Amino acid sequence: MTLSNVVSTSADSSPQLREEMLDLWYCVNLAGGAVGFTAVNTREDVEPVLDAALERVRDGQDTLVTIRVDGELAGFAFLVGHSTPLRAHWRTVLRVMVDPDRQGLGLGLVLMDAVHDEARRLGLEHLQLTMRDGLGLQSFYERAGYHEVGRHRGAIRVAPGDDRDEIMYMRSL
Repeated sequence: MTLSNVVSTSADSSPQLREEMLDLWYCVNLAGGAVGFTAVNTREDVEPVLDAALERVRDGQDTLVTIRVDGELAGFAFLVGHSTPLRAHWRTVLRVMVDPDRQGLGLGLVLMDAVHDEARRLGLEHLQLTMRDGLGLQSFYERAGYHEVGRHRGAIRVAPGDDRDEIMYMRSL
């Protein structure tokens, strides 16, 4: 298994990468991943959200970090910037996802390590992320060095009568 990490900036948003990301995002969503949608959402629902995220990467506002295994896209995450200089020393980690068929190989931690390396390269001091409660992701993010700093009770409505907490995590670099 050959693993590679790629940090994408404005020059790296090719149509092929977009299609790979769209396929992966949709597969992760169908597998129950907490990546901004529910199982009833379609590939077409994901498409404009991906396009908006890639536009922010092309504009230099955000950074895309990908990992590939044997040349195939295996995961990605975004480092999302802020619009104020008061927050220039940190970023939000968003849309962390790994190919469901490759779960259990440690690629999630490899992806997070790549995110942390890029954040350090950018001179950042800490990172924030939020996650949906109820999926058992807390231990994963804790292994990646994050700690819980707060909760917004019932912030995420997965379905009528199924509200989940949004948990806020931080990590110093």
